[in-house]
Amino acid sequence: MAIDTILAQIDSEIARLTQVRSLLANAGNTVAGKAGKAKKTSSRSKKKRVLSPEARKRIADAQRKRWAAQRAKAKSR
Repeated sequence: MAIDTILAQIDSEIARLTQVRSLLANAGNTVAGKAGKAKKTSSRSKKKRVLSPEARKRIADAQRKRWAAQRAKAKSR
């Protein structure tokens, strides 16, 4: 086979693959794009959860207690 023939075949294959890629990209955007947008809007509609000051204090006290236990365990080693 001549080099020109090989190059022509490669060019036609590249053109075919480019066309298939654009078709798949467009098909993927229409299907996945709609699902992705719906997913994002539903997650945005959830309100941020707020802890009361008492709950924050309980959590902070519990964490300080865990830290103190770790420090005591490290000192005893």
